[in-house]
Amino acid sequence: MIYKTKINGLDVQAYYSEGSINDIFLPLINHLTDMVKEKGKRIIVMLAAPPGAGKSTLAHFLGHLSEITDGVLSVLPVGMDGFHHYQDYLDTHTMVRSGKTHLMKEYKGAPETFDLPKLKEKVRRISEGEDCGWPEYYRIAHNPIDDAIHIHGEIILIEGNYLLLDLGGWKDLRRYADYTIKIVADENLLKKRLTDRKALSGISREEAEAFVENSDLYNVRTCLKYTIGETDLALRLMEDDSLVLLH
Repeated sequence: MIYKTKINGLDVQAYYSEGSINDIFLPLINHLTDMVKEKGKRIIVMLAAPPGAGKSTLAHFLGHLSEITDGVLSVLPVGMDGFHHYQDYLDTHTMVRSGKTHLMKEYKGAPETFDLPKLKEKVRRISEGEDCGWPEYYRIAHNPIDDAIHIHGEIILIEGNYLLLDLGGWKDLRRYADYTIKIVADENLLKKRLTDRKALSGISREEAEAFVENSDLYNVRTCLKYTIGETDLALRLMEDDSLVLLH
């Protein structure tokens, strides 16, 4: 199935095979529906993956698939990117990388450039069943838009790079997850995908490669190294862009 949608203000497209849909995604949605019925309350699903692994597109596809499938509950996909600090904050605050102090804007997308306390508080509220606003990152404006999404329903799927990190305050988020999913991939494959994506923004291939090497790959390695080992569902991104079960 060719799936087209708009995420964070940008058009995206992906292909999901009939095998993946029937063997992985539909069983997952059915399982999440059964979890809600068993628990008698809203559940939170956390989907974590390195940059370039296609987690945002997959989350939206699962939402779409739930809407066109009979007998299952709707899955509401939301991203943690809406919890980026605003650009003016990144322009004026610093972080330390390799023993040197840098403005946060130089490493936008790193764990330090997110408002983790704000994210924790919002996740806590929705875990308690509250319907509330959720911010969305708008890539064209390079800033979050507060309350762009209205949280409702029984299955809330949160996707993001760092949701399942076994580091610092990030590990506190897992207490709110009823079900966890991760995507893993080869670092070189992610580097190529990220470079291809960056080059589409109009810069040269050389500039895209330099940007990915300086910024994105650090975040990729952080995810690959520190994302928790055991999740309820684990997928691997393959060279042909397909997803296969790890367990």
